[in-house]
Amino acid sequence: MTSRQVGGIVSGMARLKPKKRERLPDRAFAYIDSCGRRRLPIHDKAHVRNALARFNQVDFESDAAREQARKRLLNAAKKYRIVPVGFITRQLQSERKYATARIQATAIEATALPTGFVTLLMSDIEGSTLLLRKLGDRYGTLLNDVRGILRAAVSGSGGHEIDARADEFFAVFERAGAAVEAAVAVQRDLAAREWTDGLEVRIRIGVHSGQPTLTETGYIGLAVHTTARICAAAHGGQIVVSAATRTAIGTSPPAGVRFRGLGHHRLSGLPDPEMLFQVQASGLRARFPPPRPPRRTRQRRPATERHTSAERQLELPQEPA
Repeated sequence: MTSRQVGGIVSGMARLKPKKRERLPDRAFAYIDSCGRRRLPIHDKAHVRNALARFNQVDFESDAAREQARKRLLNAAKKYRIVPVGFITRQLQSERKYATARIQATAIEATALPTGFVTLLMSDIEGSTLLLRKLGDRYGTLLNDVRGILRAAVSGSGGHEIDARADEFFAVFERAGAAVEAAVAVQRDLAAREWTDGLEVRIRIGVHSGQPTLTETGYIGLAVHTTARICAAAHGGQIVVSAATRTAIGTSPPAGVRFRGLGHHRLSGLPDPEMLFQVQASGLRARFPPPRPPRRTRQRRPATERHTSAERQLELPQEPA
């Protein structure tokens, strides 16, 4: 009997009998929830097609569970030489709806963010491309672990997460000292971790204080641009702060924190050299090479083609076109 798809369900396929279902191993299902309920059987071609059609109807317990089930299902489709064009299209549509909802929620949350003179923190993972090549699909787990460390430290110091995309993380604090406290907590936690396959996972952190403009999509302005450039100048495991942040902290730094002057350095896109400081504290690596210089561009674009600094700001995600 040939099967056809009707209303998202494959018709003409016999329903899986309870006894046969019980005899199937766990690997014959794309998704097993925390209570042991097995969903989306994928033990034969017909059931793989049915699982592809029904995937978006399943209420997954978490995004991680959904992603794992999606991978298992796509592997099963490959095994039975099924090209899941419709499935991929539905996934893109679903992700677009999710992104739109996130943007709307972010616009509401933006009203609770601090304004005026604030301190911004940006981090990224050093050598993330190499880690991705080594870990493959497991890189997502590592990225989630790093983000978890960052979120815990930011929240614990009274900060607010602004954005997390790819290996970058962006947060804001009302107090400069709180931003430095969070950065130190992150680096200590990362240094104490033992990572899979004996890998070294290091992040660079840049901190800057200023008066960015808060919009519905996040912060914009020269302060954001400066924070990103300070982060890019740092090395993995290092915390680098601007003179503005050092001044804002004054004579009362967080307990056990010291600042080491790194001198004035040119940062990409900024008109004048910036005085930079390295944060030193117990549990943190103390010695690093000089701040990383800006990347050189091979060809200078005409002035009419250059982006303004505001156009290069790190903002919250934009609504998909």
